Amino acid sequence: MSLTDDQITRRQLTGLAARVFPGLSVGIAPIGPVALMGPEAEAMARAVPSRVAEFSAGRAAARIAMGREVAIPMGADRAPIWPEGIRGSITHAGSWALAVTGQGMIGADLELDEDLPDEVRDTVLLPEERGADARQARLIFSAKECVYKAQYPVTRQLFGFETFAVTLGDGTYRATWQRDVGPFRAGQAIEGRFAMGGGFLLTGTG
Repeated sequence: MSLTDDQITRRQLTGLAARVFPGLSVGIAPIGPVALMGPEAEAMARAVPSRVAEFSAGRAAARIAMGREVAIPMGADRAPIWPEGIRGSITHAGSWALAVTGQGMIGADLELDEDLPDEVRDTVLLPEERGADARQARLIFSAKECVYKAQYPVTRQLFGFETFAVTLGDGTYRATWQRDVGPFRAGQAIEGRFAMGGGFLLTGTG
């Protein structure tokens, strides 16, 4: 029996997640109408349908990752409020949502595997990163998004792309703080993994 396009994509995303998040729990869900629980539905009461679809798929993916049917409310800062004792990250790209849960600082960013637009290069990349080609630039962008999500529950601070300098390795990356933020000091680094395939790019730390 041949697989459907959705089944193929799910397998590809599952394979990427296994490389990026070994030992962590991952959930994957297609973006579309999914029933929301009480506080989640309240948070989306005035949202446009496309936002509701992304949000609900992300919550569905998170429940798969946790193995628990519990609500994940949205805080005043729009970040997920995870159940006691659980850390996690939710991300969307294309027609899919992915969530990962575990302990410690966890970040995930799923992107379509496309070149970073020229008009945002100078916003995303530090001078020392601007030798990257367009595809590497998208990967650097994703790594910065990922580590921002990972550190946010610790610092609860907003900042720009210039706060991290990213160096890429063979399926790994290293994001170095460029200034002190909360308990983190300039020169400290957060390390993570990345994988590409099936038209997607996934970065993660945790």
